[in-house]
Amino acid sequence: MFRIDTPKTEEQLEAYFKFRWEMLKKPWDHPLGSEKDEYETVSEHRMVVDSNSNIVAVGRVHLNTSDEAQVRHIAVAKEQQGKGLGKLVFSSLESVAREQGAKRLVTNSRRISIEFFTACGFEINDDASTEMGKLKRSQMVKRLSEVNSVMLHPKWCAELQKTWHETIPISEQMGIQLFQYTGKTFETRASLNKNINIHGTMFAGSIFSLATLTGWGMIYLKLKEKSLEGEIVLGDGDIHYHKPITMQPRALCNIESLDGKFELLNKNKKIAIKLQVNIMDGENPVAEFKGVFWVLPQKQ
Repeated sequence: MFRIDTPKTEEQLEAYFKFRWEMLKKPWDHPLGSEKDEYETVSEHRMVVDSNSNIVAVGRVHLNTSDEAQVRHIAVAKEQQGKGLGKLVFSSLESVAREQGAKRLVTNSRRISIEFFTACGFEINDDASTEMGKLKRSQMVKRLSEVNSVMLHPKWCAELQKTWHETIPISEQMGIQLFQYTGKTFETRASLNKNINIHGTMFAGSIFSLATLTGWGMIYLKLKEKSLEGEIVLGDGDIHYHKPITMQPRALCNIESLDGKFELLNKNKKIAIKLQVNIMDGENPVAEFKGVFWVLPQKQ
């Protein structure tokens, strides 16, 4: 049995780097320590361990820019190769890159690794082939498409995402994306990396913006379902912060929190919709937003 883990303790990190050196540097007579570079502290590291907690595969990802993440140092123990462990590591690294708001992945692959990365969805960028030391490498690129767990009414959700990016450009700069809509629950996510302050946590203003857009989006989709139209504006918003966000910023709005009479729009009357948005840091609740939105009937 194998599992993905993140090296955190000093002992785990020492074992992780030693494995990386043994697999990637030692065969080329590079000294111990050559497996590290200046990006280690800003990278996300993953390793696969067996049932005895022995490391059998490793990999790393870090952001080059807010839109681009680079995958490096994927290695699998020789006796464990052919079991899909390399792809297991890569899948975990890709998930991290998506959570951080990356829109593409890059890697510099040796010839023997091109087949592996091609199977993972990469394509060779012929214009970017480079010489790195004595080993010729080719830059490979993978475009990251949006992956949503559940998306009811995908056309409306795509329209909502487009509306945000075109009319509220900061939403795209913040990396805010629709994640799921089930009809009862609406979830959005943002990039921590694009909203991080000097303390390594998410800006309070960014959290408020994420919550506001999530509530706005829930009403937008409900209007679509009810075949109603109207201009949605925030009337009042109040947020309570409990803990800082240090991982994955998530915002959830449940249908049970909505309070308002949508049918009044049919009488050309404005309506007030009250709702609550819960802000999560990964799986941990960290803030609650309570808002009042007005929906104004469209002018005839």
